[in-house]
Parts: sequence; C-alpha cells; structure tokens
Amino acid sequence: MLEEQLLNLSLSGAAWVLWLLVGLSVLCFTVAIERFVYAALNSTPAGELGAPVKRFLDGGAPEELLTALNGMKGLDARVLAAGVSAGIRNGAEAATDAIHGSMTLEKLKLERGLIVIGTVGSNAPFIGLFGTVLGIIKAFADLANKSDEAMGNVMAGISEALVATAVGLMVAIPAVVLFNWLSRRNKDQLGRVESVGHHVISRFRVAHTAGKA
Repeated sequence: MLEEQLLNLSLSGAAWVLWLLVGLSVLCFTVAIERFVYAALNSTPAGELGAPVKRFLDGGAPEELLTALNGMKGLDARVLAAGVSAGIRNGAEAATDAIHGSMTLEKLKLERGLIVIGTVGSNAPFIGLFGTVLGIIKAFADLANKSDEAMGNVMAGISEALVATAVGLMVAIPAVVLFNWLSRRNKDQLGRVESVGHHVISRFRVAHTAGKA
C-alpha cells in the first residue's frame, strides 16, 4: 500500500512542486513586505532623537529626556525610555538592565518572521531538485511506453524537470538576499540603540558619582 502511494507520487511529475515553490515565493515576499512596514513604523528618526539625548549628555535633567522619549515613536525611543525611567528610579545599574531587557524584547519583535524567509531561501533549491528528480522519474516511466506519444511525453518531462530546478533557484536567491538585508538592518538598528544606551548609562553613572561626592 505504501509502496503504491510512493510510486504514484514519483510518477506525478514536477507540476505540484512548481506550484509549491510559487506558494513559498508568495509567502516569503508577504513576510518581507510586512517586515519592511514594521521596520519603517518602528524606527525613530535620528534627528528627532539626537537633540534631547545631546541635552541630557551635556548635563540636562533625565526627566526632561524621558518626557521627550515618551513623545516619540519607534524602537529606539522605547528602549531608551525604559532605561532612563529605570535610571531615574534606581540608578545606572537599573538603567543598564532595563535597556538590555528592552533590547532583547525588541530584537525578538524585529526577527519575527525571518525564520520563514531564511527557511525558504535555504530549502527552495532542494525542493526544486526534488521536482527535477520527480520529472526525470516520470520521463523514464513514459519512455517505457514505446510510442510516438510517449517520446513526446519524455521530452516534456525532462523540460519540466529542468524548470523545477530553475524555479527553485529563482525563489531561493531573492529569499536569501532579503534575509541577509533584513538581518543586517536589524543588527545595525539595535547596534545604534545600544551605542546611545551606553552613553546614557555613562551619564547616569557620572551623576551618581557626583552625588556621592
């Protein structure tokens, strides 16, 4: 029973594999568009963020910085606001922990869905190769039928098999590019936030030391 089902699958050809690749391509680009939109809506403009942070680093009140951050949108503002809020209440160490914890949460949000793109990019060539194997199996099965029509089916099967390989690569290459670009963008954004966060924490430590003096 199982052998018959496997044989029927092998003789089905590569057509269904092509449709599977098309579906994976649509899924991949849908996730990528959603990630682009999410990143655009969760990015704090550098110019808007820079002025209040600079005033704080130059000796401004942390409460003033927190008010400015709470009035902004984006990942950068949320992470820094968590750190400044904790720093006002409990000092530099609390600010450090709050920034690191907030960055971990934001990183999980940024990377949501990237596993889909990465999986499609790494496995689409193998799915295409699987379709190629099925196409060749079907072509040889048709070759066993020694008729003019069968010979035409053999050529069609081989062509279908090669198309499956090509489509697999066409799906995989953009998926890998998108995965690498989004991963790099997320890393750069979190790196910028971490850099500013270190400066903010340093300012809290200086203020704490001055208070003790």
